[in-house]
Parts: sequence; C-alpha cells; structure tokens
Amino acid sequence: MGARSRRAKSPTQNGAKSPKHVPNDARTNGGASSSGGGGGTTHDHDPTMNKNVELLRRNISQDASSGAVTANLMSRETFSLDDPVPNPKMPTANHHGFLDLPKQDQKNFGLLVLLYFLQGIPLGLATGSVPFLLKNHMSYSEIGIFSLASYPYSLKLLWSPIVDAMWSPKVGRRKSWILPIQLLSGIGMLWLGSTVEEMMAMTGKPGGHTVWGFTGWWFFLVLMCATQDIAVDGWALTLLSPSNISYASTAQTVGLTAGQFLSHTVFLAFCSKDFANRWFRDSPLDTGLIGLGGYLTFWGWAYIAVTIGLGLIKKEEKTRNEDGIWDVYKIMWGVLKLRNIQTIVIVHLIAKIGFQANDGVTNLKLLDKGFGTDNMALTVLIDFPFEIGLGYYAGKWSQEFTPMRLWCGAFMGRLLAAVLAQITVAMFPAGGVTSWYLLVVIAEHIFSTFTNTVMFVAVSAFHARIADPVIGGTYMTLLATVCNLGGTFPRFFVLRLVDYFTSATCNPPSPSSSSSSKHSLITEAFSCAIQADKERCLAGGGTCDMVRDGYYIVNVICVALGLVTFVLFIRPKVLQLQALPLRAWRLSPSSSSSSLKY
Repeated sequence: MGARSRRAKSPTQNGAKSPKHVPNDARTNGGASSSGGGGGTTHDHDPTMNKNVELLRRNISQDASSGAVTANLMSRETFSLDDPVPNPKMPTANHHGFLDLPKQDQKNFGLLVLLYFLQGIPLGLATGSVPFLLKNHMSYSEIGIFSLASYPYSLKLLWSPIVDAMWSPKVGRRKSWILPIQLLSGIGMLWLGSTVEEMMAMTGKPGGHTVWGFTGWWFFLVLMCATQDIAVDGWALTLLSPSNISYASTAQTVGLTAGQFLSHTVFLAFCSKDFANRWFRDSPLDTGLIGLGGYLTFWGWAYIAVTIGLGLIKKEEKTRNEDGIWDVYKIMWGVLKLRNIQTIVIVHLIAKIGFQANDGVTNLKLLDKGFGTDNMALTVLIDFPFEIGLGYYAGKWSQEFTPMRLWCGAFMGRLLAAVLAQITVAMFPAGGVTSWYLLVVIAEHIFSTFTNTVMFVAVSAFHARIADPVIGGTYMTLLATVCNLGGTFPRFFVLRLVDYFTSATCNPPSPSSSSSSKHSLITEAFSCAIQADKERCLAGGGTCDMVRDGYYIVNVICVALGLVTFVLFIRPKVLQLQALPLRAWRLSPSSSSSSLKY
C-alpha cells in the first residue's frame, strides 16, 4: 500500500477554520460526550472486560464531529455540489428509530455490528477468560507478562494516522486494511486453536513454550483487533448517511459488548467443567461444554468466511485522503505541549495504581483459594445486569454534578472496594464456598464495578468538555489513550510483586503416609510460592503451606499509594483543572495554524 497524496487545504476565510478530518480512532473512554461548556453526557460501558482494558469508544456529538462528517461526505466518489448537503457546521441529526432508517443504512449498520463483534471475540478472550484459565498453569508473575498482550488496544493512537492515510485505491481505503487484518486474525486463531491447550499446559515447563512466546500470539491477535478497529471506525463515517452517523457509536457498543460478553462471561461459564456438571449434566465429566481450542478454531473459520464475503460482496465507495500522516502527529505534539494536558496526563498515569491489586489479582486469588470457575462465572453473569442498570444512574449523576467531583467521590469508593475485596478474600470459608459467602462475593463485585463505572463515565464527560471541537478526534483519542495506559502498565508490576512478597513452603509427606504419585516423592522442604514449584510439590505428595500471602501486602501498598497521591496531588489538581476556562485547553492560534496548516 502506498501513501496517498493529501487533498489541497482550503484557505481560512473570515477567521474560521475549515473542517478537518482527523484519525477515526476518535473515541472517548466510555463514550461520554458533552457540549463545550456543559455537562450533558451519554454513556456506554463495556460490562465484560475484567478491568484489564478500558475500551476507547467513540460517541459522535454534533459539535465535535460535524467537520469530520462533512469532510467525509465531500470526499465521496458520488459527492456533487448539485445535491443538497447538510450544513457544514451542524449536520442534520435523525432522531428516528432504527426501523425508520433507509434500508441501505440498516444493512450497513448490521455490517458494522458484525465487524465490531468479531473484534470482541479475541479481545474478550485475551483480557478476560484466558487469565482465569492460566491460573492453573502459571504464576502471578507469568500472568503479569501475559497482561502485556492487551497493550496494543491502549496504544493504537500511535499508528492510527498510518492506517488512516495509507491504502490501495484498487481495494478501497478501509478494505485495504480490514481484509488482510481479518484474514491474518483468522489464520492466527486457527493455528492457536490447534495448539493452545498444549501450550497452556506446557508453558514455562521443560520442553514447552516460554510465557513470552505464548503471550506473543495473543499480542498479535489484539494488535490485529486494534488495527481493524481503526479502519472500521473510519469506514463507519462513510457507510452511514450523515444524518444517521450517530448509529456508528451504537453499532460499536452493541458489537464489541456482545463479542466480549460471549468470549468472557459466556465462554468462561461453558468452559468450566464444574459449571457444566452443576447445571447441564446428570453424570459429571472432566471437561466443560466447550474448550478454548475448539472455540478459537470455530471463530478462526468464521473470520475467514466473513473476510471472503466482505471482499466479494461489499463494494467500498471511493474516497480521498484529507490529511497527511505527519499533520496528525503534529497535532498530537501540539496538544501534548499544553501545560494543562501534561498535568492531566500525569494524573491519568498514576490515578489507577490504588486499584490495581483489586482489579488484577482479587478474582485470581479467589480461584486460587478454591472459589471455582463455576462460581466465578455465576458471579460475572449476575453482575452484568446490575452493571448496565447502575451505569445508567452513573450517567445521570455525571450530568447533575461536575464531572471531576463525581470522579473524586468514586475514587474514594473504589479504594474502599479494594479494602473490602481483601477482607472478602481473607474470610474465605475453610470448608469451601457456602451460599452466604457467594452472596458476599457477588455484592463486593457489584460495588467494585459500580465505583469503576462512575469514574469511567465522569472522566469521559470531562474529556468531552475540554476537547477542542476543531481537532476533537485527535484530542479525545489522545486523552483516552493516556487514561487507558494508566490502567494497563501497572498491572505487570503488581502481579510480579505478588509473587515477590509471597512466601510458601512445601512440606514433604510423612514417612508413614502412602502416596500414589507418579513423580518422585518430596523428601525435603523447599519454597513453593511460584506456581511451577507448587505443582511439583503437590505432584510429589507434599503440601504447599502458605507462610505469607503477597496479595495482601501488595493490595495494602496500592491502596496506601492511591490514598496518599489522591489527597496530596490528584484531588487538588483535578478540581483546579476543572475550574479552568475552556480556552486554557485550546491550542494557541499560531500553534494551531502551524500544526493544522490552514
């Protein structure tokens, strides 16, 4: 694929900037949007993510997206000045229901839902189900390495201008990326499906794959999803008519949420042998209703089938490029040089440290103690409707209160949720899971999710309020990327610290005890804090006794750091930033003209 020449820029007239197309990765962290000076907010939240990745979503507001919509309309092959077009400053919005849309828009909406749904399949596995399945095979440090597989989805801003500006005119601007990306994803899922069960069992063991090799395959799948997402976002602006462009956000919400829900919550339930034996079988078996390998294989073929159908059936309308690659990177750099942006970047990078042990380790620790994947699947299933309902009220509150005051209140609630989670793990019944304990876990999970949702919506409303509508796509995506990164990069270190602070001793079996172990019996004590040593201990007939659980220490450290940084820095800064006038978040005229080349 080659870089297309950029279209000639229109000169500035009457002091007003002409519409400018920006990377179509333009989405907020949670989909909230508001007008320039108000707090009106809409909200969509992904209920299926295990807090590993907070997705970047676009909610297209009339103010921020009018330039992008008009620019895309004018670049279409069928555009003519003889046809009526919407006002460039304010496209006419269609408030009709889905069934009232033109047939072509209904079909294109279905296509967008399908493409977003496909993204959610491997993404839901990589950030949701697979870490749970790995707990039986890997240590917390190794799971921390696996968490790096989710990074591409939080960093796609870095290469979104390339996807937006390079394509083959023979194939189409968006299909040039979507077709090969989906084909590679399908082939990767087919190969991984044929070997993933063995890879998980042998990773980190003699003769098996390294954890880095296993992580690399999932990193590749998430990278493909992230790149496809950029292309699909851009296509959405031309697939739907300008008056119905708001349905693009709906398509993404429906598709991604459905794909992740299927691959995380539903798959985790049906993959659990305990869940299957408890609810679907009369005679217990050692396997679940579905396996990870078979699930990947099925969706690998589905990816390839959809790609072939898309290539043969769907024709992409020809468009012209609006901006060069370096134009967008210059805009990003100009925004990053703003002092207030630098402050909010620091806040985002440190704000989620206090919750990392709870978000990344609590559920794994419950499984480690014997909570069971069946109970965990039931907990997540029950949590889903609560999360949707409570998210509605979070959206209402973000309209009634100033966003960052609401965010600060939810911050303290989320720290409290981390403390309650530690207490819940500590009170795990010695005799196993009971009904009352299951209810306690569900209640704690709902409270933790609710506080996370409130923060999620509030910060999205703040981002939408301060973003410059002229460069809204780049501005919003930059803020959302930094916010996501703050919840992604600490996870690796937190999981490693859990293993570092954990102390456990493998005690050999007593001489009088009989053992049917096929492995050599343990004859002397050794440390079994790491999962591989624990497995060797149990296989040799020994018992692994916990001396010091690193989870409790790391969670206390995280909560303490979160509380100190919140009181001394985060809260004063965010309230100060919220009080600034909107002009404090805008590029200077000279900088703007230099970066945008108007």
